Amino acid sequence: MSRLPLVEIAPAKINLALHVRGKRNDGRHQLETIFAFCTDGDRLTAVEADTLSLTVTGPFAAMLDDGEGNLVHRAASALAAEARVGKGVQLTLDKQLPVASGIGGGSADAAAALRLLTRLWSTDPAHAARLAPELGSDVPACLLSMTARGTEAGDALELVDAGISGTPLLLVNPLLPLSTGEVFGRWDGLDRGPLDDWRKGRNDLEAPALVLVPQIAEVLGWLRGRAGVQLARMSGSGATCFALFEDEAARDAAAAACPPRWWNLASVLR
Repeated sequence: MSRLPLVEIAPAKINLALHVRGKRNDGRHQLETIFAFCTDGDRLTAVEADTLSLTVTGPFAAMLDDGEGNLVHRAASALAAEARVGKGVQLTLDKQLPVASGIGGGSADAAAALRLLTRLWSTDPAHAARLAPELGSDVPACLLSMTARGTEAGDALELVDAGISGTPLLLVNPLLPLSTGEVFGRWDGLDRGPLDDWRKGRNDLEAPALVLVPQIAEVLGWLRGRAGVQLARMSGSGATCFALFEDEAARDAAAAACPPRWWNLASVLR
């Protein structure tokens, strides 16, 4: 049995814009969004083993269950069953991104597990693609981890060239978790129109998120006041906000000035 570990990054996801167009018959919401991904994120390591196990480390490990309820564990179990793999794996998730923060989180980690175990077990990538939507609406986009337009519940994807590859950005979170379900539950139900140009778009979940975590307004105001900022918005259902910068020097200056009570990550878009 090989003990050589394989490693996969689970890139942080941002929604450059997120328009909520209505409620679907299945209870989910009709969305139009542009997904983009950072070069940085959580780190997943896999070593062949007799059984399936998961260990969670890193600064946000205490906020996660490492048992069968964890999306990484669920993704691994599902892929083993789907592809009829009679092998185990020892997984270690280095949790660097805040939990319940609107930047992929468990979806990105589950997608990283699907990619990593597809390599480790030499399975058909079609298995991972079939399983992704069952694990969560954002998992298909995170499986790609490429700039894409998402429609339907966010899981119908079309790759796009948004001209943003290499753009420096800063992620900032006030270290207050937000439930996606609660944020969607407070959406006012108004269709404010389609998503055409993401730069002129919006995040329709920002208003309900602000009701639950008013500190998001402070984060956005602070980001928009930084030198060199081209765009600042909340990502997903929050509470993480992002700012795109004209160059890395401006981004790094903002990161250095970020209040210590907030989490931040300086990165670039893939």
